[in-house]
Order: sequence, then structure tokens, then C-alpha cells
Amino acid sequence: MIIGLGTLINVACIIAGGTVGLCGGRFLVPRMQDTIMKATGLCILFVGLAGTLEQMLAVEGDHLTSGGTAMMIVSFALGAAIGEAIDLDDRFEQLGIWLKRKTGSDDDASFVNGFVSTSLTVGIGAMAIVGSIQDGILGDWSTLALKGALDAVIVCVMSASLGRGCVFSALPVAVIQGSITLLALPLRPIMTEAALANLSLVGSMLIFCVGVNLIWEKTFKPANMLPAVVIAVVWALVA
Repeated sequence: MIIGLGTLINVACIIAGGTVGLCGGRFLVPRMQDTIMKATGLCILFVGLAGTLEQMLAVEGDHLTSGGTAMMIVSFALGAAIGEAIDLDDRFEQLGIWLKRKTGSDDDASFVNGFVSTSLTVGIGAMAIVGSIQDGILGDWSTLALKGALDAVIVCVMSASLGRGCVFSALPVAVIQGSITLLALPLRPIMTEAALANLSLVGSMLIFCVGVNLIWEKTFKPANMLPAVVIAVVWALVA
């Protein structure tokens, strides 16, 4: 049993998908790259919307009911306040700028945007949390392998329009999922079914915000809303 194999597979898939996207993107004129970016943003919008509605809506008898509204509002209000206080968005951008300089990508105007947008798209979600815990406790890497396959497609398309910065989203994925895998045993009691449902709802909303930004640049600061994920988990434990 190799602990952490799931994250290694996920990272390899991201790099492979990004490499394919970069090779294909070289043959696209800027107009086509812009159209692909907006098309990708539209798809990410619906991925985030579907994940959000899946957690909020339920069928009771012959009608739909909704839930999680209070948790959602409190999580985003407190999370955004915390995120703005420590300015996570700026820290993500500074990391992107550092990577841009270190990789000799100063001529790539979309490097930072590609890195931040892709990192938030593939790094947020219940699949990453659940898969990392399964990997850390059971050595079961199947969930992260499936996530890796999905991430490969996403990063491939985003790399074709946003450039090489997208490939470096493998770094935060490696750090986040690797850390959760190593801390899997102490985290297991915290990640109840309710906590994972809350995490999935809030994470899906953050992904929706990333999609909006790909179409209408700088509408949201999703990185500054990341603490909402922690608040959502805490809500499940105390509510």
C-alpha cells in the first residue's frame, strides 16, 4: 500500500493534460483562444451550478425543497471577511508572479490568470477531500485517479487558451491533497456526511465564481472566499 499514490496520479494527469493543451494551443489564433476560454468558463459555470443545486435541492413528495441557505450565507460572509483580511487572492497572485519569473515566462501575459483560475477549479471540492482521506487511511487511490482524469480534461482545455500557467496548478493540488492524505486519520472524524455536503455546496459555488471570472474577468475574488469552506465544515460540526 503506497500512501499518497492518488495525489501523484492526480498531479501526473494535470501535467499530462496541460502539456497536451499547450501543444494544441500553439496552433490557435488569439481569437480562437479567447472563444475557447469563454466556452470553458461557461462549462465551469454549469459544473459549479449543478454541484450547488445538487446539494441545495431535494425532492419531497411531488415538489422540490431547498436547504442550506443559512449555512451558505454565513459561510460566505465570514469566509469572505477572513479572506479579505489576509488577502488570499493577492497571495495566490504573488505565487503566480513568482512562478512566472522562476519559469522564465515573463512574456506570457496570461500566466498568472491561468495559474490562479485553474488552481481554484481543480483544487476545490469534496472529491479532493474524500479521495485524499481514502488514500491516507485505506491506501485507496481510485477516487483521486478518477478526479485526475477529469482534471486532465479541464486543464487541457484551459491550457489551450490561458497558457502554461495552468500546468502549474499541479503544485497547489499536490500540496493540498498531499497534506490532507498525511493528516487523514485526525481529519476523518471531522469529515462527517454533513460536513462533506456543506463542503461540496460551498466548493461548487466557488467553482461557479471561477467560471464567471473566465467570462467576465475580475468579477469575483474566489481565493478570498476560500475560508468559506472551513466555515462550512465547522457549521456541520456545531449545528
